[in-house]
Amino acid sequence: MKAFFCIIVAVLACNGIESLLLPTWRGLRSPGHAPSWFSRVRRYPIPTHRIIDPTEDCFLVTSEEGELFFKSPSDEPTVCGIYMIAEPDKRIQVIFNYLDVPCDNGGLVAWIDGWELNGQVWPADSWDDDRVVESCDTRPQRKLVSRQNAALVQYRVPARGKGFAITIRHLRNARPCNQMLFGTEGVYTLRNHGETGNCSMIAVSPASVRVLDLNVGQSIKRGTLLDVETGTISHCTKRGLVDYADIGGASGLDHTKMEIYDSICGLNSNEAHRPMLIACEDTVIRLVSSGRYQNSITLAFSPLPLEHYEHADLICGINEI
Repeated sequence: MKAFFCIIVAVLACNGIESLLLPTWRGLRSPGHAPSWFSRVRRYPIPTHRIIDPTEDCFLVTSEEGELFFKSPSDEPTVCGIYMIAEPDKRIQVIFNYLDVPCDNGGLVAWIDGWELNGQVWPADSWDDDRVVESCDTRPQRKLVSRQNAALVQYRVPARGKGFAITIRHLRNARPCNQMLFGTEGVYTLRNHGETGNCSMIAVSPASVRVLDLNVGQSIKRGTLLDVETGTISHCTKRGLVDYADIGGASGLDHTKMEIYDSICGLNSNEAHRPMLIACEDTVIRLVSSGRYQNSITLAFSPLPLEHYEHADLICGINEI
């Protein structure tokens, strides 16, 4: 958990606010205004009632449920964000209890289903206009629920005393597809639930990844007399197979631009002999499914020690150096 939030803070501190905002938000800040508060980005639990102090919490990352209040202390056109994350099998619900943000002076509050960072969004495969709800003057009347375990509220309130209040809740997700991991420690399973499309798992840090169980592109059901394992098949895309799991990394949240170490498929209940060492800003698993199979892959994640970076299986961006 701690490692995950340290990575987020480091990325924010290095890249600045302009790269964080969706297109409709860019250009709202005056040029040359140094975002000195990036060095103070922190993660907090949310008590029952918490008031956001923009001088300390302009970019708040939280994994807690609760109620947040914001009241603008000035007329400065500062853009801030609340990055919310839950357990991989949860969704995030946000209710706007009230919203008093005038439109006439450029105020705006936006709910984003997923995360946006450095001009990239996650999940990228399923992006559509329904994943952004922008408001001012009047609050959204409906409950806003994310499709996965990450969501974002960005806001700009250039009017002293104006603001909003939200309640954050974590809801059970019976069929999680895209999953953002809190860190790089633990065992996780990615499934397509028999549906066509791509699902992804992303850890915002380098990682050591070991495959514990693989069932991708196989119609044989476990527990029958026909339960014959194929073993792990590598380079499945080169073999023309349409169901596979890409394992690799990316230099940002957009996993459609990931660098791939291997694409695997097959039926294998035995733990892999060795882990794959991914030395990238983000470690990504992408499950591509035709809809003909109940695909699943179970993986064990652990932090990648700094001394192993040089000998990693995949080092993102090495071809650009």
